[in-house]
Amino acid sequence: MTALLTQKKTAKQSTSSNVLFGIVAVSLTLGSLAACNRSTEPVAPAASITIGTEVDDAVLTTKVKSALMADEYVKSLDIKVETFKADVMLSGFVDTQAQMDRGVEVTKAVMGVRNVNNKLSIKDGTQSVGNKIDDTVITASVKSAMLADPIMKSREVSVVTVKGEVQLSGYVDSETQISHASDVAKTVEGVVSVVNHMSVKK
Repeated sequence: MTALLTQKKTAKQSTSSNVLFGIVAVSLTLGSLAACNRSTEPVAPAASITIGTEVDDAVLTTKVKSALMADEYVKSLDIKVETFKADVMLSGFVDTQAQMDRGVEVTKAVMGVRNVNNKLSIKDGTQSVGNKIDDTVITASVKSAMLADPIMKSREVSVVTVKGEVQLSGYVDSETQISHASDVAKTVEGVVSVVNHMSVKK
């Protein structure tokens, strides 16, 4: 009789131990799963501009250029368009204040444009055919110099030239790059002066 009671007591203790072990094992498994879920959560990038924003800016630039080309009053002008976070920069040379105002007006009418940064300049006097050819060569030379420069080669810099006066525009990362762009342009043969309308990205 005593042996039977001892056997039942031992079996009961074994069952309790098994239940306790099972509870601990389940708890550990759930804890591990929770830790895994936490470790696989995506981390948002801390970039100042996303790929989506860059695509939107590219589309907006195209839309503004198309609007300017479709306008009878400014379609023949060489107006450069740069966009950063829906802030559109216009640069280049026009013949009159009225043309400048019209370019800004057309740009503001494009859906998605948040702000227009007007860097257009009025030409001083008229250009001869010879001037235009020389200016085209200078513009090409400045662009080549920018591409060859290790600091500026990956930057989007617009270049326009009128009578040897070179106008630079676009968005860069720092004031140092703006200053360096002017230095690069000044080294090009034929450049009379440099007007720098570049801006730092914000």
